[in-house]
Amino acid sequence: MTSLSANAAPLPGAPFVCYQNGQLMVEGVALSELARQHGTPLFVYSKAAILAALAAYQRGLAGREALICYAMKANSSLAILKLLADAGCGFDIVSAGELERALAAGATPSKIVFSGVGKTRAEMRRALEAGVGCFNIESMAELDVLSDVAVACGQTAPVSIRVNPNVDAKTHPYISTGLKGNKFGISHDEALAAYRHAASLPGLRVVGIDCHIGSQITESAPYLEAMDRVLDLVTQIEAAGIPIHHIDFGGGLGIDYNGDTPPAADVLWQQLLGKLDARGFGNRKIMIEPGRSLVGNAGVCLTEVLFLKPGEQKNFCIVDAAMNDLPRPALYEAFHRIVPLAEANPAAQTTTYDVVGPVCESGDWLGRDRALAVVQQGDVLAVLSAGAYCMSMASNYNTRPRAAEVLVDGASARVIRQREAVQDLWRGESV
Repeated sequence: MTSLSANAAPLPGAPFVCYQNGQLMVEGVALSELARQHGTPLFVYSKAAILAALAAYQRGLAGREALICYAMKANSSLAILKLLADAGCGFDIVSAGELERALAAGATPSKIVFSGVGKTRAEMRRALEAGVGCFNIESMAELDVLSDVAVACGQTAPVSIRVNPNVDAKTHPYISTGLKGNKFGISHDEALAAYRHAASLPGLRVVGIDCHIGSQITESAPYLEAMDRVLDLVTQIEAAGIPIHHIDFGGGLGIDYNGDTPPAADVLWQQLLGKLDARGFGNRKIMIEPGRSLVGNAGVCLTEVLFLKPGEQKNFCIVDAAMNDLPRPALYEAFHRIVPLAEANPAAQTTTYDVVGPVCESGDWLGRDRALAVVQQGDVLAVLSAGAYCMSMASNYNTRPRAAEVLVDGASARVIRQREAVQDLWRGESV
């Protein structure tokens, strides 16, 4: 695994990004050179950062029967999926498209869990045909439909019911999933009845229980509270004669976007496993579904300054990346650090800008009220913590081709997704 040089300190929230000799580097590669070679907008990922984040989970779960299933909705680029598959990960999927991506990247089907509230019959059939390890069920109606599909296919579907424990994850309401008002899972109060129903259906085989309370969680307390509620349920379900073979605690651990201080994955799992042991469940198979925490701080997005537009109330720094490339600020008013590729003198005078894109929407902004030193037209900026929920949610709004992606490994870099051509955007259309 590549480390930074001794005289280079990583940027906050970007463990393998630093200034060396005045130039911003990812591992051993200058970002200015990547921008020159491949153009902008451009996503750049650090292989070492991804593997380091995964290693924290592996340390925390060492000595346990455990499966880490990467929640690939965070970033589903094939090269990243292949990297994680080779490192021993399974995958958490939410569509047939994600299933095919995981298989194309070399995933082991039995290490795939199929989540999501709206699986179609066709998706269920394809997942059964592929041999996925488990379906995470989110409603009573889904139990009936999956049983029918499995019986028609001559198979028995392994299922785990996603329980909504009504625990506040203290995160943005759009990414909170564990409260009564959320669309996800079956309520804690109805879970036992759901398990009894699942056990009675001919096409299903109960194998586990699942819980996922949200995303970008920065405290341990919600996890501990949710674990207690899930373990209470396991006791009730098994007392009803239904064995639970694995416990899936989902994902959701946050990353540092703007001084956020989530617990380290290994520290969090020491706490959770201590509770598991204390309650007598230490021998159970554990499954988890991290996404953002594996890839979020491994990525940056490079974007060129097109124009500087001073105004009476606001100064605008207009760049070539937009809400179609980096949707999180527009969707959640999310914060991403934005830094220049050339290290600024700490004493240099700064100007406050809103960093905005060219898309025809007032909501098209990447950062508000950012103090930037000596920024000029033609400069390239780096938007940090762009490894999760950026390219995977990118669109072609305003008929804008999606960006290229590059994976850095030490002193080498390779293109893992070519930049779209505009002609790609109307392939399949007719006039």
